[in-house]
Amino acid sequence: MIQHIGKQTLRLDAPVCVAAGAAVVGSKEGEGPLKERFDAVSDDLYFGQKSWEAAETVMLRQCFDLVCGKAGLTGAALQYLLGGDLLNQCTSSVYALRDVPAPYLGLYNACATMGEALSLGAVLTAFCGGPVCAMTGSHFCSAERQFRGPLEYGGQRTPTAQWTVTGAGAVILQSTGGPRITHITTGRIVDAGVKDLSNMGAAMAPAALDTLLAHFADTGRAPGYYDALITGDLGSFGHSILADLFRDEGLHPPTVFTDCGMLIFDAASQDVHAGGSGAGCSASVFAGHILRCLREGVWRRVLFAPTGALMSVVTAQQGESIPAICHAVAVEMPQGT
Repeated sequence: MIQHIGKQTLRLDAPVCVAAGAAVVGSKEGEGPLKERFDAVSDDLYFGQKSWEAAETVMLRQCFDLVCGKAGLTGAALQYLLGGDLLNQCTSSVYALRDVPAPYLGLYNACATMGEALSLGAVLTAFCGGPVCAMTGSHFCSAERQFRGPLEYGGQRTPTAQWTVTGAGAVILQSTGGPRITHITTGRIVDAGVKDLSNMGAAMAPAALDTLLAHFADTGRAPGYYDALITGDLGSFGHSILADLFRDEGLHPPTVFTDCGMLIFDAASQDVHAGGSGAGCSASVFAGHILRCLREGVWRRVLFAPTGALMSVVTAQQGESIPAICHAVAVEMPQGT
């Protein structure tokens, strides 16, 4: 059912399908290029709550309820539930899902958490048949409070800085119905020595290259096998670094070679500097946009490769560099569909 190939890749021979997806975002994300691809857009960043953290919890629960509704499921029907976010101890995911009577695994891989959730969820689905829910999210205001400073501080951003997405994405994985997850390449921790918290793209790009090289070597596939190769969330600056690294390796990316942090905002009009970031960025883009492109026939083969900067406030204050990671998930439409 699952074969380990090469050094870092699993091949899923049994069908693991993304049966449903849902995405919920905030108002800024709802003004971006993908506004029609999201299931719900909130004009209230508080989501009717009294704190940013409570708002993030409500947003995640709304996304969970939406994806279960699309799949015609209740929480009790899930074999496993995988959730994650950016807050300490994954509190927003825990509080959002604390009354769901399903086995729960809390995850953290920073902005790569959706890649981790999809990977582990697919493996669990291959063994139990599903349904399994994989979801992550983030909130701009709660992330600013935890990682940087109160919004009232009003610190200026450098051109390489990114904007944490207020958004959540969730999918239901099972043995039938929808695009298939065929390969999973689990990333290694890569530390390029970058210490600038406002330049996460530079910290994560080498990790993206490392995982993608492993995926191509393990599977024997060239980048051109895929209709789209989409990382997340390198932003425009990190994406340009990855493009340079590709050229140095003699690789030719597919026609669609982009990043979730570039797709979700209009950098020219929305003042997000290098683009989007956060666990909710790649999650909402995958569940709201990439899945639809697969189902609509725009793409048949997508390599989805979320990236994460694995630092904390404490390590940053201690002058540590920023370790990074990337997980690659191949999602393909079955032949004949």
